[in-house]
Amino acid sequence: MDEQHTDPAGPASGGLDPRAELSEFLRTRRARLKPEDVGLPDFGRHRRVPGLRREELAQLAGVSVAYYTRLEQGNGRNVSAEVLDSIAHALRLTGAERAHLTHLAKPKRLRKKQTARTQQARPGLRQLLESMDTVPAYVVGRRSEILAWNRMAAALFGDWGRMPAQERNWARLVFLNPDYRELFVEWEHKASDMVAYLRMDAGRHPDDPQLSALVGELSVKSEEFRGLWAAHDVKEKSHGVKHVRHPLVGELTLLWESFRPSGDSTDQSLVTYFAEPGSPSAEALRLLASWGTDARHSGAGATAP
Repeated sequence: MDEQHTDPAGPASGGLDPRAELSEFLRTRRARLKPEDVGLPDFGRHRRVPGLRREELAQLAGVSVAYYTRLEQGNGRNVSAEVLDSIAHALRLTGAERAHLTHLAKPKRLRKKQTARTQQARPGLRQLLESMDTVPAYVVGRRSEILAWNRMAAALFGDWGRMPAQERNWARLVFLNPDYRELFVEWEHKASDMVAYLRMDAGRHPDDPQLSALVGELSVKSEEFRGLWAAHDVKEKSHGVKHVRHPLVGELTLLWESFRPSGDSTDQSLVTYFAEPGSPSAEALRLLASWGTDARHSGAGATAP
């Protein structure tokens, strides 16, 4: 019999216990599926919980109900890659969700000195940012920390250089800074993506105390964050479209691409924004380039100190 659960690692505590994360992730993925979604008959019986029952999911994955129940209770230490793949297939997981399931079921413990180490963008990435005169670009690291940016990013997004280092964090800006609620036309989409990125980080780095503290802070200060965090959605940064409302040039429709630098920057992404050639948004970017950081009353400096 299925039971309703509250998230032991959820909003109230901001905890990131891998067993609780695994349990809630599997439960929420199962809850979003209906029998007809996976080719099972639905006889119209009253269901006490939404989605598939555990026995139905176990049947689809080819494992015993007892085995799947232990896994959904957070006991994934001895689960094989083949079983995880079968369960991921039965749950119709995306690529990012499959990776997240593997991280949760088979967590890689990090040394404390690695967890606490300050993130930095290497000099080569900073030089690359400075050379991109007409393209807003920045480097974002683990926990959504903004590590470096160029002059165009400051003109578009604001003067990160005047903020304390702790505040240069996309999650804090999106949920706690009202200016960014105005900046993104589709703020709800930006907020949802941001929480999904943090969830991926939590799966990769369950021992990160700074990430746990960030989740706890946002959970206390933002009801919207609490709701999104409880959904257990995950996503990798890739590409897309953002609609931005700039105080001087109005609304812009911008495409964005995210790249993972090679080498020792595995937790970092280079994110760039650009507009369709000849579009009003391209002209708006050209104006921002001519105004530079003054476009949003920004301070000097192309990248973070």
